[in-house]
Amino acid sequence: MRGRDVLRRVIARQWRPAAGGAVLATGHQAGEALVPVMIGVVIDRAILPGDADALVRWIIVLGAVFAGLSYSFRFSFRMAERAAELSAHDLRLELTRRTLDPRGGAETGRLPGELVNIATADAKRAGAVHSAVTAGTAALAGLVAGGIALLQMSVPLGLLVLLGTPPLLALAHLLGKPLERRSGAEQERAAQASGVAADLLAGLRVLKGIGAERAAVRRYRRTSRESLAATVRAARAQAWHDGGMLTLTGLFIAVVALVGGRLAINGDITVGQLVTAVGLAQFMLGPLSILSWANGEFAQARASAARVASVLGSPPAVAEGDAAPARPVRGAVRLRGVRYGDALRGLDLEVAPGELLGVVTTAPTAATSLLRLLGRSADPDAGTIELDGVPLRALDPAALRRAVVVAEHDADLFEGTLLDNVTAAAPAGRAAPRTSAVPGAETVPGAETVPSAETEAVLAAAAADEVAANLPRGTATLLTERGRSLSGGQRQRVALARALAADSPVLVLHDPTTAVDAFTEARIAAGLRERRAGRTTIVVATSPALLAAADRVVLVDGGAVAAEGVHAELVHTSPAYRAAVL
Repeated sequence: MRGRDVLRRVIARQWRPAAGGAVLATGHQAGEALVPVMIGVVIDRAILPGDADALVRWIIVLGAVFAGLSYSFRFSFRMAERAAELSAHDLRLELTRRTLDPRGGAETGRLPGELVNIATADAKRAGAVHSAVTAGTAALAGLVAGGIALLQMSVPLGLLVLLGTPPLLALAHLLGKPLERRSGAEQERAAQASGVAADLLAGLRVLKGIGAERAAVRRYRRTSRESLAATVRAARAQAWHDGGMLTLTGLFIAVVALVGGRLAINGDITVGQLVTAVGLAQFMLGPLSILSWANGEFAQARASAARVASVLGSPPAVAEGDAAPARPVRGAVRLRGVRYGDALRGLDLEVAPGELLGVVTTAPTAATSLLRLLGRSADPDAGTIELDGVPLRALDPAALRRAVVVAEHDADLFEGTLLDNVTAAAPAGRAAPRTSAVPGAETVPGAETVPSAETEAVLAAAAADEVAANLPRGTATLLTERGRSLSGGQRQRVALARALAADSPVLVLHDPTTAVDAFTEARIAAGLRERRAGRTTIVVATSPALLAAADRVVLVDGGAVAAEGVHAELVHTSPAYRAAVL
């Protein structure tokens, strides 16, 4: 996908309001061109002969023309702005769908803040092409109307305008090339600065805790200065573009006025026609200025459309399968000869349906790689991963993620109530909240949403009921962005409750209790075993409490299974396991 493809789609999707706006804007410019012509006619037919009745009639006609062109201007750009906003909105939706695509890939090599910048600033600039098209079409219509009017008065004047406009447009396009390049660089640097800022804000507590504020400030200052330099370069290109266009149009208008003046001196045109020629020459400064503005908007829209296209056309991280998991999902997971980078080297692993399996890795990269492969954020370099005997590659990623839920260690909470966070992924009807409102009443001021019995059980299993009990409004307490109003251990328990509420056939957890105390960890281990009884659960962790609750534990060392058994045995028989866990 290229930037021009994006612009074509933007224009095609909203062509009706854009076309209506262009027609009305064309009428406005035609009316503007008609004004100096009518003034010349009034001079020749009413003022010079001294005909008062004709003067009144022509003034009424002139007023009607002004009324028509005023309303045309008002409604034309209203329609163009509507098309621009709707197109930008469509692009934002499309970018959001691509970013949330189960196959992934849109986020590769981009910070979250950069994607937000593309979905906001670049989408808006690309949608603004409708305003540029409307204005450019109207300006061209105004130039043609002015040229025709001059052609009827004088062939040399008309030919000068009609033949001189195409070279002027070609020069305008050349002047817009540097602006397009530097506008693209400006947007790219601005997106990078936004991404770095969002990244730093997300880890602000950590930065303060380790005393790395100065390093973070230096990083952002460097990125911000690069963004400022790109903005200054783009502003300079804009200034050169606008100045160059102003010079070209000024010279063009001066030539038209000079030729018209010589024709009047030689008697080839009347006084009224001379006034008309001068008026048309001044009028043409407007369309030419509009063309200059539209050319700049086109240049910026092309640069932004290229950035939008880079996201929409980004290759998926995994291939798209079309098969659906077997119904019901038994939860048998098998890895055979799985290789992935340097982290996994021929990993063979079988998880029986309904088994609670603990996985201990001696290298953190092995843990994160295993989670990526089980959640199908990536495919293995070699080997196969199967769910109930079906390779994950053959499964539709969206359907797979309904069957296999991977809850990573750094799980984010969202702004909203604690209950909303826990039930966000719960199956419909399984964790539906009930309200404390009076039965039969439509709305009761102050009525609070309370968890269902199913959700209460989930909260208890994750020890998140203690978190709710310590909050001012319990599960109805509003959490701030990313759950920053909670402590690290509280966030972990709420995130674990959310994963359990999803009630998936296969659940993969990564270090879900690293920020809680030993007593709470033991309670969570017991609750997890009870809650997930009969469903497959894989816990990638080094917590003795969680591993002791597992049916079986495997040790992954050197990218392959090095030992397996129950926790109590491995602690005594495997030095590598003992070192990793204890």
